Amino acid sequence: MADSMPLLSVDAVSVTFGGIVALDGLTFAVEQGQIAGLIGPNGAGKTTLFNVLNGVLAADEGAARLDGQPMLGKKTYEVCRMGVGRTFQVVRSFPRLPVLDNVIVGAYGAGMSDRDAIARATQALRQVGLHGRATVAAGQLTNKQLRLMELARALAGNPRLLLLDETLAGLGREECDDVLAVLARLRAQGMTICIIEHTMHAMMRLADRFVVLDHGRVLATGLPRAVVEDDAVIEAYLGKKWLARREA
Repeated sequence: MADSMPLLSVDAVSVTFGGIVALDGLTFAVEQGQIAGLIGPNGAGKTTLFNVLNGVLAADEGAARLDGQPMLGKKTYEVCRMGVGRTFQVVRSFPRLPVLDNVIVGAYGAGMSDRDAIARATQALRQVGLHGRATVAAGQLTNKQLRLMELARALAGNPRLLLLDETLAGLGREECDDVLAVLARLRAQGMTICIIEHTMHAMMRLADRFVVLDHGRVLATGLPRAVVEDDAVIEAYLGKKWLARREA
C-alpha cells in the first residue's frame, strides 16, 4: 500500500536577495496532523520560507504543495483560501477595534460572508480561550492574549495548515504553558502546524518532528530527541551550553 501524501511538501525551494542566498534548495515535508518545529539560528531562512509559502515572497526555484496542490506563485489571499493560516513574529492588530473584529479579518481573508465570518471568528475565539474578551479593544489585551488573538485570526480562515512564527515570543513560562496547551488541543482536533520557535524546552514538549535550518538549507530532520543529539545541530544552533548539559 502506497504511503499517504504529506499535507505540506517543500521541494528544492531557493530564494536569493541580490548576492545573498536566503533559501538554498530547501526540501522537507509535514504530515497531516503533525506539529513540525522549524528551528535554527537567526538568519537561517525560517521566516523567509513562511513568506514564500503564503505568497509574500516569490521563490526563484522549486515547488511547494498543499495536499498535492501547487502553492507557489499565488497571492496571499489565494493561499489562505487553499487552507493556510499564518501568524507573524510581531502581532499585527487593530488596537482600537474589538477582539472579535480583529479575528473576523481572518475569515474575510478566506472569502467568507459577513454571517459566516462572525460565526467562524466566534468559534475561533472559543478554540483559543478568548471568547470572554470578544468585545474588548485589542489594545487592552496582554501580550499572551494578543498572541492568542492572532492565532484565532489565523484559525478564522478554516485552515488545514497553520504557519506560526514565534508564537511564544515574549511570554513567561506559565504563559508559554497556556499557549502550548491551546496548540496541543488544536493538534488533537486534527490541525497540522509548522511552528518557528527558539524556546527549546517548549519545542521539545510540543513538536512531533524537527526541521533544522542553517544558511537556508536543511541541516537535520527527525524526532526531537534524536535531532538535539546531532553534533552538527549542536554546533550550528544549540551551542556549548546544550552540549555541556548533554555530557553532564
